[in-house]
Amino acid sequence: MKKSIPLIDLKLQHRAVQSETRRALQGVFSSQRFVLGGHVEDLEKRIAKKLGSRHGIGLASGTDALYLTLLALGIGPGDEVITTPFTFFASASSISRTGARPVFSDIDPETFNIDPERIASRVSRRTKAILPVHLFGLPCDMDPILSLARKRGLFVVEDAAQSFGAEYQGRKIGGIGDASALSFYPTKNLGGAGDGGMAVTSSAALAAKLRRLRDHGQTKKYFHKEIGFNSRLDEIQAAVLQIKLKHIDTWNGRRAGNAAFYGKALRDLPLKLPVVPAGSLHTFHLYSVRTPRRDALARFLRSRGIGCGVYYPLPLHLQPCYRDLGYKRGDLPESERASKEVLSLPMYAELSKSALERVAQSLREFFR
Repeated sequence: MKKSIPLIDLKLQHRAVQSETRRALQGVFSSQRFVLGGHVEDLEKRIAKKLGSRHGIGLASGTDALYLTLLALGIGPGDEVITTPFTFFASASSISRTGARPVFSDIDPETFNIDPERIASRVSRRTKAILPVHLFGLPCDMDPILSLARKRGLFVVEDAAQSFGAEYQGRKIGGIGDASALSFYPTKNLGGAGDGGMAVTSSAALAAKLRRLRDHGQTKKYFHKEIGFNSRLDEIQAAVLQIKLKHIDTWNGRRAGNAAFYGKALRDLPLKLPVVPAGSLHTFHLYSVRTPRRDALARFLRSRGIGCGVYYPLPLHLQPCYRDLGYKRGDLPESERASKEVLSLPMYAELSKSALERVAQSLREFFR
């Protein structure tokens, strides 16, 4: 029986860095400093610099990075934030947790990202921000989004949870808007050994507020300027991420090579393959194809020991918890179609050529 090919295999990545990681973790345990220490401070500086920003604020998760950034920008009850319905739930739930209302705008079917041409019609007098999501590792078309935001006096908060290392017109994703949110969930391209996240911004005032909010609103120990939260990136996660940050460009390059293999091997099949617009660098967090026969294809691949995933089976405007927003099926047709057709294939830096060939051969067998 052939060995299965998972959608993602974290064990292979761990083997490549395990000796470095063990030494780093031994250092953390020897120091017995576990929260907001030197590893966190160093990681914040390195990531901010890499993204072309001035400040990184380590947080407990990517979700908290979104939520606390919106709060720090003053977004709350009575406000609206425009985002995509074709994304992970946290993109919208972070808006809802502030008391603001998520307003969904449909996607470009070619990129799966929010369509800039549709956003303007969703802006109202209550709109305070646009939250574009760089889905699957592909940058949104940011220039028209930024232009609209400047004209209307709106904040732009990038959801860069899936796109660490991606670039748009020579600029690093995560360093383009007023602020951005990163996720270090283990399956991300830059993933830790548990939950973790970071907010990134070039605004000193916003960074200072985020640092207070993550630590109970303290300006110094036991002096609280505001009511904050407990959302601090710990030293263990930062130590692991410091090691992986040294390798991320190589790993992203290998992902791009794997995507190029898929592109050549699958180009003659009746599949819609990922597109990479001119001027964009895709990090291929996921390699997502689309076909009206998605569910049958997924069953076929799994029967042959090949992992695959559906991201996302129900767009956010149709989720039960957002019924009170008043959306109905048919309101955002491109997102609804994508949710029925998109399938993600195995994608990670360590995929072997034989595994890639087996995935491609299985797809050819299905369509034959």
